[in-house]
Amino acid sequence: MLKFKDKLKLPYFLAIVIALGICFRFANIDKKVYWYDETVTSIRLSGYTKEDFSDLVSDSRVIKVADLQKYQQPEANKSLIDTIRSLAVENPEHPPLYFILARLWGQVFGYSPAATRSFSAAISLLALPLIYWLCRELFELPLTGWIAIAFLSISPLNVLYAQEARGYSLWTVTILLSSAALLRAMRLNKSIHWALYALTLVAGLYTNLLTVLVAIAHGIYVFILSKFRLGQTFSAYFISSLSAFLAFSPWCFLMLSNFNDIDWVRNQIPLPTLVSRWLLNFSAIFFDAAIGYTDKFIDIKSGYDNLQINFSNPVIYAIIPILIIILYAIVFLFIYSENRVWLFILILIIVPTLPLLLKDLFDGGQRSSIPRYLIPCYLAIQLAVAYLISHYWQHKLWRIIAVVIISAGVVSCAISSQAETWWNKYSSYYNPPVARIVNQSKQPLVIGSNAIRVTSISYLLDPKVRLMLVKEPNVPKITNRFSDVFLFRPAKSLKSGLEKQRYKVELVHEPGDLWRIKR
Repeated sequence: MLKFKDKLKLPYFLAIVIALGICFRFANIDKKVYWYDETVTSIRLSGYTKEDFSDLVSDSRVIKVADLQKYQQPEANKSLIDTIRSLAVENPEHPPLYFILARLWGQVFGYSPAATRSFSAAISLLALPLIYWLCRELFELPLTGWIAIAFLSISPLNVLYAQEARGYSLWTVTILLSSAALLRAMRLNKSIHWALYALTLVAGLYTNLLTVLVAIAHGIYVFILSKFRLGQTFSAYFISSLSAFLAFSPWCFLMLSNFNDIDWVRNQIPLPTLVSRWLLNFSAIFFDAAIGYTDKFIDIKSGYDNLQINFSNPVIYAIIPILIIILYAIVFLFIYSENRVWLFILILIIVPTLPLLLKDLFDGGQRSSIPRYLIPCYLAIQLAVAYLISHYWQHKLWRIIAVVIISAGVVSCAISSQAETWWNKYSSYYNPPVARIVNQSKQPLVIGSNAIRVTSISYLLDPKVRLMLVKEPNVPKITNRFSDVFLFRPAKSLKSGLEKQRYKVELVHEPGDLWRIKR
């Protein structure tokens, strides 16, 4: 049992941690790079498609930064229906719930990067009471719930995705909500509670397609606890989940009709690199070891960051005790908790992760190394560690360990909050130094073959900068009225075409893929 003095101090400590977590979610929310994916979010919220960019793409048309930026804000004739239509046509792998809610948020607060990101930050706060509810349903221990809130508040991974104009905070909320609703429905076993679970599952499916794996994990859990019999509880789960999938079927039809393959997740990477990413990602639940990395560890051409462990950096060794605690927490949970407890957490770790991992190992790719795809697994790990800490809370050593873990998260969030870019902005990681080079020119022109990448960097460019969007394999006509002409992330055909026309193409910033064109 906790001593009276410990009970008195704990609420103050937790209040400080939660307050810090809230502050980190909104700190400098407009400062970091508005990267490629977030630029796509703004295009979708505005109801535009790639066809709408066609009037800007020309072999020799010069445009202003403002001409490109207008596609990041919806016009009066663009409605919520246009937002849904643009997703259905070009990004059906992204269900529409986040975009609908973010569009409604934007109608009140605007569509600037800070305003759009603030929606994700605000939504992420709902995860704090929801993880407490899940802990009460699972462990029936208030202390475990409060410790889980503390971990979630300052988790570097959760804070990073809470500041991103994408749907990962909402997905975190729906995972916690549907999991808690499932446990409550199993405990009370009434139709109303199973109906509520079905609604939470619908919300999850319309937020992220990987909710399918979460629903399968729930089904396996119910089936095992039902002793592999099709009893009343499993039948109720089956009807609820079937109802949810039927409600999701209209979007499934649109997705199958317009699905675009995601090529970059299949990029081949060496097994040591894949393992390195796994270790770094698991560590980043509590401590972001990437704070010790330099630019040379980011490879924008690989489709994802090429982060590898650098053992010459002492910061990297901080992940070892964190990984040990994670493993110990899972083993401890398996040995000392009830079957219904450890089974739920273990299934939530394994089922959403294993298909991605096996696909990478047998067919090649990097799906299992992308942190945002494994959010269910990371939440389950936080629950396991929270249970371990709460069980030993009366021991001074474990209270110190808890403080160290939380401090590691605070330090990670404090450092990343002050950075202009971070590893999760991988494909736009070098936009700031590239923009500074361009802005130093007196009258620069930037030529690019990817309108979205150019839109992303346009947030950092001065109004004096002029832009030119070129469609492959065309080669633009370049006039002499610019002091400097740059190529930004050019397609190979564009670069080679310019060289054939006797232009000299010099590398200016290798990591950022910026080139200067000269006669």
